[in-house]
Amino acid sequence: MKILPGERLIDFPPGSGDNRLGEDEIPAASGWVSYCLFIRVPAGLTVKIGRLGDFTFPTGRYVYTGSAKRNLRARVNRHLRREKRWRWHIDYLLAGAGVTVESVLLSACSECELAARCGGEIVVSGFGSSDCRSGCGSHLRRLV
Repeated sequence: MKILPGERLIDFPPGSGDNRLGEDEIPAASGWVSYCLFIRVPAGLTVKIGRLGDFTFPTGRYVYTGSAKRNLRARVNRHLRREKRWRWHIDYLLAGAGVTVESVLLSACSECELAARCGGEIVVSGFGSSDCRSGCGSHLRRLV
């Protein structure tokens, strides 16, 4: 995926543990409203995703696209925490054994535009896109 001017990719070193984005990484006037979480699933796993049901995620790299109208840093940091109340589809996957977030991309593009740029294959239809009106199919893709 090509990173556009004005976007920011933040990598987390392998084994760095509980990652967080600091205030210096997301300036208040950045204009960023959407993000991608680049996720590693080290071994195939089956996860119950809320009301969607049980799904098998093959080993590999995934990208999840989301957005926040206010306080993007808080939203991304919530996703990066291991301990939390499961609220969104992505919370269920991120709680899987060995699943890690390797990097985060911050963007001013819309969530759906960013999802379209990511490519990849849909593993779970409707994942993270319950409110999508652009026909994305899913905001989680397996990168192949």
